[in-house]
Amino acid sequence: MAGLGKEYKEGEVIVRQGETGNCMFVIQDGEVEAVAEANGKELRLRTMGPNEFFGEMALFENETRTATIRATRPTRILTIDKKNFLGGIHEDPSLAFRIVQTMSHRIRDLTDRLAKFEEGD
Repeated sequence: MAGLGKEYKEGEVIVRQGETGNCMFVIQDGEVEAVAEANGKELRLRTMGPNEFFGEMALFENETRTATIRATRPTRILTIDKKNFLGGIHEDPSLAFRIVQTMSHRIRDLTDRLAKFEEGD
């Protein structure tokens, strides 16, 4: 796993829920899981692999991270700050569409999961 990016070991936390962020991350190799903690319980939101990204909300708003992301096996992650992200959109405007499309899918998935959870109550 040589090249750009930072390596993380299995179980290592990349970002923690509640931290303030100012960058997003792209998985170059490996796998991560996103988990959210509420009321002392941990909920696994999703797993992500190569070429997927996370933390993009930090580029759009100055809020805290909504989930903890940790490596589930040895993983290499590329960090992208706002300046580089905007430069990438300038070079390839379809990048913005792909980011919004992914965010939309994630919102729909979480909404569906929440509805199923509430049906179980």
